[in-house]
Amino acid sequence: MKRVMVLLPTLDEAEGLALVLPRIPVEQLSKKGWELEILVVDGGSQDGTKEIAQQFGCNFIPQQGKGKGAAMRLGFLRFLKSKCDALVMFDADGTYHPEEIPKLLSKLHDYDVVIGDRLGGSIDPDAMNRTNYFGNHMLTWIAVALFGVPINDLCSGYWAFSRRTISELKLNSMRFEIEAEMYTSCAVENLEIAHVPIRYSKRLGDAKLGSVKDGWNIFRKLLVRRIFSTPHESRLGEGNLTIQ
Repeated sequence: MKRVMVLLPTLDEAEGLALVLPRIPVEQLSKKGWELEILVVDGGSQDGTKEIAQQFGCNFIPQQGKGKGAAMRLGFLRFLKSKCDALVMFDADGTYHPEEIPKLLSKLHDYDVVIGDRLGGSIDPDAMNRTNYFGNHMLTWIAVALFGVPINDLCSGYWAFSRRTISELKLNSMRFEIEAEMYTSCAVENLEIAHVPIRYSKRLGDAKLGSVKDGWNIFRKLLVRRIFSTPHESRLGEGNLTIQ
């Protein structure tokens, strides 16, 4: 049996976590030869997120630093210290469907990274406003123009990685620009990316992503990584993910 870690970053996502965790297809994954470990990296929730995570048997760790990027990097470090063979990450706010985990993992046999493609998949009504929809397309186009590596949905939060891929990522993002930096690192390291159409639904609870401000930060991250392909604090092995 291979082992997969499902990584869920949270900040006051009790409602979404209670919806998502029971729907993770444990039996289906087991039939396909995957044992499951769930890791919740929390940014200081005050709404019962921790209690729900523990109720469902998740590993729960408090986040070092603030922001989604810091949470993901901490989760990647924990993954590298585990014996897991693959990692699947997605947001715990109900926007992504855990039933689609097997689809991403099935592609991981032939690729280094698999990304859930919202823009080429199915977007529920009111799940993404026009500004975000246009911004996602624009940022995706800019990323491909700058790096020359195809990607269908730059800002998707649904990714699957092999163990080797995680060990090669070089990241320093602290906030929502983390997905853009993961793409740039994959492009620089010549890692093969596949895309799987997914369903995207309206989030539960208050949105934490600001359309204009965070969109600008994502654009700036793409430009910085085009000029400086490796973060200045990046080091080989685990050090490239150390939170500073």
